[in-house]
Amino acid sequence: MASRISLIDWLHSIDPALSRARMGGRVTLGIGLSVAALVAIHRLLLPLPPMAFGLAIILSIEGGVAVRDRTPRGQMVTRLLGGLASLGSIALASSLEDHRYLSDLAFLAIVFLASLARVYGPRGFAIGMFAFTSYFLSAYLRPGLDDLPLAAFALVVAVLVGHVVRTQLLPDDRGRDLLQAMIAMQGRVNDILVRLALLARAQVTLDEDRAELIALQERLKEVSLMAEALLPRSSDGTLDESDQNVMDIAMAIFDLHLATESAVVLSVYNSAPFGLVHAVLEGKDEAVAEWTSIVDDTPDRHLRENISVFALLHRIRVRFAALIEEGSRDQFRSLSPTREGRQRQPRDFSLNNPLVRAALQITIASGIAMVFGLMLSRERWFWAVLTAFLVFTNTKSRGDTAVRALQRSTGTLAGIGVGLFLASMLQGDLTGSIIVAGIGIFLAFYALQASYAVMTFFLSIVICVIYGLIGVLTHQLLLLRVEETLIGAVAGTAVAFVVFPSRTRETLELALARWYDVLGDLLNAARNGAPGAELIERSRRLDMAYADLSQAARPLGAAWSIVTKPGHVRQTLAVFLACTYWARMFARGQTLPELAMPERDRAVIDDLIAKLPAAREVRAKPFYEGFKARREVLDHLPSLSRGAKQGLDMIGITLLRLSS
Repeated sequence: MASRISLIDWLHSIDPALSRARMGGRVTLGIGLSVAALVAIHRLLLPLPPMAFGLAIILSIEGGVAVRDRTPRGQMVTRLLGGLASLGSIALASSLEDHRYLSDLAFLAIVFLASLARVYGPRGFAIGMFAFTSYFLSAYLRPGLDDLPLAAFALVVAVLVGHVVRTQLLPDDRGRDLLQAMIAMQGRVNDILVRLALLARAQVTLDEDRAELIALQERLKEVSLMAEALLPRSSDGTLDESDQNVMDIAMAIFDLHLATESAVVLSVYNSAPFGLVHAVLEGKDEAVAEWTSIVDDTPDRHLRENISVFALLHRIRVRFAALIEEGSRDQFRSLSPTREGRQRQPRDFSLNNPLVRAALQITIASGIAMVFGLMLSRERWFWAVLTAFLVFTNTKSRGDTAVRALQRSTGTLAGIGVGLFLASMLQGDLTGSIIVAGIGIFLAFYALQASYAVMTFFLSIVICVIYGLIGVLTHQLLLLRVEETLIGAVAGTAVAFVVFPSRTRETLELALARWYDVLGDLLNAARNGAPGAELIERSRRLDMAYADLSQAARPLGAAWSIVTKPGHVRQTLAVFLACTYWARMFARGQTLPELAMPERDRAVIDDLIAKLPAAREVRAKPFYEGFKARREVLDHLPSLSRGAKQGLDMIGITLLRLSS
């Protein structure tokens, strides 16, 4: 039993809400069931062309990854529209098969339209991926027009199987996911407490320890934002304050995150006694009560602060555990479902829209990759186009694109090396190859949200095993695949740096501007007397803005970057993280009448708003040059008992540091 609990805790620690495992399972199961159904039909009823099996595979992949609608009806609509786009791509490719130059130009047109479809949001993205991958597969398998009816049949099978897998076998369940996210959050708080206990025992905190604590805070922030996003919301995206159950869970998530960060901030400069931290970690009520009983008698102010903060964290953990226990009875199904509203945004097809610029970048990169890919091989050039297309997915700057291109290249090279070894060991064994391919597919899409390189690595292994199974695996073919992948990666990177380049610094400064905007909105709402619940919601948006800021700064730490300053990046992000934390402290204080800021102190908010322009003016400079080294003074350690004003004071201190 202990090992089972340990395994579950480990899975939650690396995969909050098990969303990655569910994605890997959906893709693997979708492919397996679709192909099995087609194999049965092929053997018992009528022979199917290779295109039918290939189409079932790629539609199962895109159906599991690209379809992101929340409702089953929305998912089916997207699948059907994507299926029609897929069939249109196959028909176009088949009709132009004897006109290679026209076919190549048509492929580029599909690339452009598939990329431009992202302007229409997640559904447009999914339909575009269906169309592109289908034309790519047609370029590989070269189906004839007489194959279209059976390809359409395979398409219907794949769509129906994918829908059943998504809605019946591995369905979305926001209540269950919320419960799992809360369990994961509980585990990450435990990780932090374990680290704080070790530091308390050692009585020494080094810079490496502080960096590790910041990393643990980032992981906690990630899962707390996930848990908050799973809460039922009204059509405008806000929490329903009249739903007491939802508000109780929302405040518990918020309080646990805030109290844990307070314990970290306090312990970094003045470690708590080991016995206190250990008592909180183990959930020992009596031991915590003993520490609390001496809080008024000890002359050591820092010890009093430690006891107060850790005792508060203990109480919140107990309440949080009770909510998890309550939710485990019905998987939070008693919570009201999210009410989705349809807010149609105007479609911008001008060059001011980064999605339109990206569509042109992808098309130009694909064209370059096609030319050089054809020079290398008339038969396998499409691997170069595929790479050029995919390296732009989910990227916001040229640095992001370069990192993704590097990840795809290294993942392909390493995967082919391992795949060649496995294929030679299997020697065409059908059962063994199916098992290895199934495991590889699951691991590839399990890793997709965490590491593009790892996903590419496992998919390359699967391709090698399949090539070995059908008897076409050769060293020359694998070398050609690596060369075509490198062509696509270089083409994508070059275009990202030359055509409509979105510099990492520009992307970073846009994220900074958004963070300052959200902070300004929070301060203005507080000045106008907004209720505490609204301030908490705005502080959550500041958390999300910080997450975007951290993501935008990621390419600065890449090994290839000539401007790599990991120390400066970590130091600057730590300051923004601190300001985000104090904003949360302020918002929480405003929800408690005894700790809310008095009306007479409202002028403090005006002073903070006045400091924002100076901090904005610095822009991204600290990420490249850093700050003057200095430590926070101990007089400003966190204490909710000091009220909301302490949060405002510390926001002012961090803004001053950002503007210096």
